[in-house]
Amino acid sequence: NSPNPFNNSTSIHYQLAEYGWVRLELYDLAGQKVKSLINELQQPGHYQISWNGINEQGQRVSAGMYFVRMQTGKFSEIKKMLLVK
Repeated sequence: NSPNPFNNSTSIHYQLAEYGWVRLELYDLAGQKVKSLINELQQPGHYQISWNGINEQGQRVSAGMYFVRMQTGKFSEIKKMLLVK
C-alpha cells in the first residue's frame, strides 16, 4: 500500500496472474476483521483499491497498525499498514 504510513487514506495495489476469486480484508492488531474491501471473481491484471480508514460499521478507526490480507486460489499474503493521525 502507499503511502505507508498513511493519514487519511491509502491505496492498495495488486496484480493477478490468473482468473480467480479474490478476498482483500483488513484486520486490527487483535486479529479482528475491520473491513472487507474485495470478495469477488476477478480477471488477470493490475488493480488498485483505496481505504479511507472507515470500518464495516461506517466508523473511523483509531490510529495504529493494521494488516491487509489478500487471498486468491492457493496464494495468501499479509502486509502491515500504519494509520497515523
